[in-house]
Amino acid sequence: MKTNKVRFMTQAAMIAAVYVVLTFVFAPISFGEVQVRIAEMLTILPIFTPAAVPGLFVGCLIGNITGGAILPDIIFGSIATLVGAVGTWQLRKCPRILAVLPPVIANILIVPFVLRYAYGVVLPIPFLMLTVGIGEVVSCMILGNLLAAVLGRYNGKIFHSVKA
Repeated sequence: MKTNKVRFMTQAAMIAAVYVVLTFVFAPISFGEVQVRIAEMLTILPIFTPAAVPGLFVGCLIGNITGGAILPDIIFGSIATLVGAVGTWQLRKCPRILAVLPPVIANILIVPFVLRYAYGVVLPIPFLMLTVGIGEVVSCMILGNLLAAVLGRYNGKIFHSVKA
């Protein structure tokens, strides 16, 4: 029992750390009106382990803080990733193409309003939804599915069974 808790916390911490590093390394394209946050490819990980849900949330929170985001972005951007991760966990038994949709949809619905009302970006909301959506499709659907295909070859040997 204790081993599972340690494994869960370790996996969550490692996922958070990787998210932060990817956000930092790709900072020039991780923020702004047109963004492809490479770290969002990790939102596929809840299909492998429930530890990814808190890991992604904490990683996004720290990534936004260290990336210089303002408070509304730190809060609502992180919530978008949390909602997406929970959605992916809920759809983990569905075809992968469906499991990657929640982070894309959550970010399309939340991030443009943060850009508009927190940062004062004057572009129309529908255009911001399009630009954020394109970035999320690249990171979650394309890169996330590539990551899942690679991890799937290991048949769960990386993320041993962890119960939420």
